[in-house]
Amino acid sequence: MAGWNELVLEVGRDEAEPWSDALLEAGALSVQAEDADAASPDEQPLYGEPGMPAAAAPRLTGWQRTLLAALLDTTQDPLKVLADAALGMGCEVPRVHAIRRIDDQDWVKLTQSQFEPIEIGARLRITPSWHASATDGRMEIVLDPGLAFGTGSHPTTRLCLQWLERQHLADCRVIDYGCGSGILAIAAARLGAVDVVGVDIDPQALLSTQSNAQRNRVSVEVLGTDAAAPSPADVVVANILSSPLKLLAPVLTRLVKPGGQLVLSGVLERQIDEVCSAYEPFMRLQAVDVQEGWACLAGKQAP
Repeated sequence: MAGWNELVLEVGRDEAEPWSDALLEAGALSVQAEDADAASPDEQPLYGEPGMPAAAAPRLTGWQRTLLAALLDTTQDPLKVLADAALGMGCEVPRVHAIRRIDDQDWVKLTQSQFEPIEIGARLRITPSWHASATDGRMEIVLDPGLAFGTGSHPTTRLCLQWLERQHLADCRVIDYGCGSGILAIAAARLGAVDVVGVDIDPQALLSTQSNAQRNRVSVEVLGTDAAAPSPADVVVANILSSPLKLLAPVLTRLVKPGGQLVLSGVLERQIDEVCSAYEPFMRLQAVDVQEGWACLAGKQAP
């Protein structure tokens, strides 16, 4: 079976880029860098959230401990490639973290296998298009992974879907602010909302929402953030991140009708208090659910 070899070595933050260049010069087909401490308490973020003050954003250009994975043709000797790279760097050969075989396979099938149907509450199911429809009476939302965020697999999306699934949305107007793939807007429409609007700053997200809504045979109006603000809604849901959510507090609360509800996600459990504080001048929010370290906040606008 055709395939490749992968040479993995650990380098320091300042060595990652020079070693990547040297490995490519020595014949590597590609070089991938990742945090050696990923998924551990020592994991280091490299980027701040949108809207985060520059002074608060991380100022790192690499990870303290970086794993470089060089993809090699099977005709190449990984140790010779490494020796040639070290020669080009003018330094000693570093310790090899791993050398492993990567077999060629049906990458489309492999990718699809990572996305199974997701059941939400008692009424919803998020289903990729390559899975057969079920016949148990659940409302299905057909959604494939794409360029816009939102497939139902991330806890922040599930939290919002579960909140929506518990509501009685018949005859309601719903705004999905930061709509991404449109999954929340489509769910609202499937659950009975009669007027649904998706808002996003990203033109690709608006196209994704429109396309996914058509596939699911529901009507969702899409608006860019540069358009005139939509009229207030019974329910406004925003699954973004804590920094933009804090900045958007005046905007989002104005979009909620008197007596309507605001639902926020994309908030880490440790960020609950600071996000709630940002909304205190406008309305009271509280955490209604927490999953895998992420929180869903909700509150009601004064009548």
